[in-house]
Amino acid sequence: MSRFEDCLKVILRAEGGYVNDPVDRGGATNKGITQRVYDQWRKNCGIPSRSVEIITDDEVSDIYKSDYWFAGKCQLLPEPLDLYHFDACVNHGVSRAVKQLQHVLGVDADGQFGPKSIDALHEEMKAGQVQELADHLIANRLDFYHSIVDRNESQKRFIAGWENRLAHLRMAA
Repeated sequence: MSRFEDCLKVILRAEGGYVNDPVDRGGATNKGITQRVYDQWRKNCGIPSRSVEIITDDEVSDIYKSDYWFAGKCQLLPEPLDLYHFDACVNHGVSRAVKQLQHVLGVDADGQFGPKSIDALHEEMKAGQVQELADHLIANRLDFYHSIVDRNESQKRFIAGWENRLAHLRMAA
């Protein structure tokens, strides 16, 4: 089994099945894939849109691999940073997740995981700081969740689930 497949199993345990909560800003979602993402993926594949409620497991895997794992360059990261970053790409979007990772790496947070970010990552790896980076990334994500609630009180109902998601990631790593 590949590292992508191992990480995907962890993330899918956190995502669950079909939901369409009117308070959730993501809208209709199944296995962590929003209707908007599913529509765009199907359009890019040259196939007509359909409800995310009937997304197949193969489609889920393909979307996670192309739109989050490779788009976020998770394959370049050591364990457990790859899992934590992959989950952030899924939960926050790739650009925001890359910015969070860049922040903990101490480089300009432009949302593009390029040579400067890779060099900073390699320096941290050489220094044996991977677990510290991973811990900082989780803390940064927790702060981000709380900032969402601070900006929009209606999102408070999701904070326990977000906190559980991060705890689940730590246990799975």
